[in-house]
Amino acid sequence: MLTVNGRIQVWRRWWHAPQTGSLAPADEVLNRQSETIMPGVREMACRENQAATSFDKAAENLARTAQITLSGEQLRLVVEAEGRHVQAVQQAAVLPTAWTAADCQVVENGRKVPEKTRVYTGSDGVMVPVITQAEKQKRRAKVKEKRRKCGRKRRPLPPVRKGADQAWKEFKIVYYYDEDLRHQQVAVTHLNHEAAGRLMRREADRLDFRHASQRIANVDGAKWIREQLQYHLAELDGLGLDFYHLGENVHRARRVVFGEDSAEGKTWVDELLHAFKHDGYDPAWERLVQWRAKLGRSSKKRAAADRLLNYVAERREMIRYPSFLANGWQIGSGPTEAQCKLTVGRLKGRSRRWDRPNAAAVAALDSLERSGQWQLYWKTPCTIAA
Repeated sequence: MLTVNGRIQVWRRWWHAPQTGSLAPADEVLNRQSETIMPGVREMACRENQAATSFDKAAENLARTAQITLSGEQLRLVVEAEGRHVQAVQQAAVLPTAWTAADCQVVENGRKVPEKTRVYTGSDGVMVPVITQAEKQKRRAKVKEKRRKCGRKRRPLPPVRKGADQAWKEFKIVYYYDEDLRHQQVAVTHLNHEAAGRLMRREADRLDFRHASQRIANVDGAKWIREQLQYHLAELDGLGLDFYHLGENVHRARRVVFGEDSAEGKTWVDELLHAFKHDGYDPAWERLVQWRAKLGRSSKKRAAADRLLNYVAERREMIRYPSFLANGWQIGSGPTEAQCKLTVGRLKGRSRRWDRPNAAAVAALDSLERSGQWQLYWKTPCTIAA
């Protein structure tokens, strides 16, 4: 990094001659890998971007805090390129994890039990705003009009990456964590459920998940999540339905059958959820069947009851709250739900639209920090040249 008149100069000058080729004289002193931007500057740009509302704002903050001048567009290119490099490093599994299953010791009677380790996992989908094909065409038309009015001959525009067919697309988050959330591992993909399943297996192998004493998954019951967990994580000791999501479906039926403010309906919910939580599936199922039989001829009420019965029956193997509680296991997927919101926080907000690969690259940087690998990434030799 060069300093001129007290200001850091980020972009270095390159020289070229037909006989000798390209040369950056300061390379031997500054950076033997011939990078355009030094690793320290890249890290600062990525860090400023994490909490910014836009790339322009991140560039402004970078200029104020570090006296490094980049335009918003330049900073965007730096951050997205770094995010793609993080993805490549994660895919190649060359960056060590900050923890493994052996670090997740269970605490009993105020002390850790070395021979007893417990790791949780979860997964969910979260919607991210993306650029549609129509928006891309509109933007391209504006750029062409601006270039036409310029009056000068310009370099041809690069090909347009195809836009999305809808304004929102689902990204999938895979999450591993311990009992008190001191150890966390996050991975994200903008691809389909099968890609998410491969992430589950990849991160499990990196964390030595199969060698944990207790391996538990708590999820919201979506079919794709259940199937991918069952296919890729056969070593699970428990696959549970998030108790909150079960409660949501019970309350949904209550509002239709009893009405919003019915005291009888609220009592019915409390008793049913208590039965699920402490008595198990079979007693709670009997309660539901008997309740359904007494609903009478109202098609609307019967439909609501049938919807609840079908929801519960399809997830029978996941409703194991008494055994989970007896083992001291959590019965909620709240940590996963919260992590999903945090991981895509930079991607959401007013006027934000993304190409999916770029959004995934930015999210990969966020997952790096939440997994405790931020400092490790910037110190590992294989990651220095993005």
